[in-house]
Amino acid sequence: MLVGLDGIPLSEPLAGVGHYTAELARALALDNPQDEFEIVSPRPFIESISNIEVPENLSFVRAKVNAFSRHWWTVGLPRYAKLRKFSIFHGINYEVPLRKICPSVLTIHDLSLQLHPDTHERRRVWRARRRLPLMVRAATAIITPTESVRREVLEHLGVSHEKVFAVPEAAREVFRRVGAEESKGVLERLGVEEEFLLFVGTIEPRKNLVTLVRAVAEIMRSTDFRPQLVIAGGKGWVTDKLFEMIESSGIKERLLFTGYLGDEDLRALYSAASVFVYPSLYEGFGLPPLEAMACGAPVIASSIASITEVTEDAALLVAPDDVPSLARSIVTLLKDERARAALSNAGLRRAAEFSWGRTARLTREVYKEAIARFGR
Repeated sequence: MLVGLDGIPLSEPLAGVGHYTAELARALALDNPQDEFEIVSPRPFIESISNIEVPENLSFVRAKVNAFSRHWWTVGLPRYAKLRKFSIFHGINYEVPLRKICPSVLTIHDLSLQLHPDTHERRRVWRARRRLPLMVRAATAIITPTESVRREVLEHLGVSHEKVFAVPEAAREVFRRVGAEESKGVLERLGVEEEFLLFVGTIEPRKNLVTLVRAVAEIMRSTDFRPQLVIAGGKGWVTDKLFEMIESSGIKERLLFTGYLGDEDLRALYSAASVFVYPSLYEGFGLPPLEAMACGAPVIASSIASITEVTEDAALLVAPDDVPSLARSIVTLLKDERARAALSNAGLRRAAEFSWGRTARLTREVYKEAIARFGR
């Protein structure tokens, strides 16, 4: 079997979808040495891709395009898929070939652009609303990362139940607990204090950092705690409200923005954090809380459907709009070392239930189903 996978997410600095692409492709190739896997993109791959250790049956191909075939999903990719005779093509990031040259699987990571349009730029919302229904109709099968997103796809996109499959993701192997000595150098270099709260993710409205900043401000007003809040992630979109609020919050001197960090730095922060806090308004899966749990961090997260599904009872869950409850939960963990240790141990156990090997096996089952359906 020759499997084509969308490589466009690997043409820019890796975030959630890029990591999903790389980890899934590698796990599929390792688990299925009898098959060939080709990651194809009309754009150049980022340089760091060359540092990824990949199996011999996994290749990266930059497809040549011209003025006509640069219309990738309508012209370039269908032509390329026909030429290569793919057994199946996996659209990793919401898009598949619009011509049904071969069976295709579409991953829909979440429906935030449809369900929370106010947290995105207008042009991206407009594009998603126009294109996603087309892609859903073109795909032979659909993968979502959680049952909660699967239900949303069924409800909002009018897809038949038998076409959509929930396949969970996993924390990458690099995310494991490391000792204080290994973390110390990273913390010193970044200017992180011994006791700190941690958030990891792109700075954008859906991550609900306004609520987190308000909770920390309340803690500083009403208690003796003065925790440093470390926000690790690149600046995204629609951030003016957040930064305006920070100026008037009274906690600006206790905030540290690290920018985008590599895996080793993130691992050190996860492992050393007093509490990891993730108050997101909406997620498809929520990898940062799972990564934090894999590194032994006690986790407080929002009680939205996907986070509840992924973390189960291994995180302290709070309504995303409840500033007082979030502040109380943080103080409770800062005060109680036993409670932090209990959450840490529960998180380690829960994170161990997920693996990219399992994701690959379940994904291949979807491939088999899609191929069978396409043949019918």
